[in-house]
Amino acid sequence: MLTEYIRAAMKRANYEILEDDNTFYGSIPGFRGVWSNADTLEECRDELQEVLEDWLLISIYRHLPVPEVEGIRLDVAVKEAV
Repeated sequence: MLTEYIRAAMKRANYEILEDDNTFYGSIPGFRGVWSNADTLEECRDELQEVLEDWLLISIYRHLPVPEVEGIRLDVAVKEAV
């Protein structure tokens, strides 16, 4: 399920060439702080996916909500101490 979620989120990604230095900038709408910048589009995509994965791990670890993507929800149950 996590792989499907990441693939679906990456389909939302937007890329642009920055005129200042002709590098590629990528971001995913709905995922605040998830962005990348690289010399090639392929590097930008790879870096963006790595950033997304790290963002998800931190969000899940901190029990923060993550956006639903194409009907896929990543709900993390909080265990109560006994």
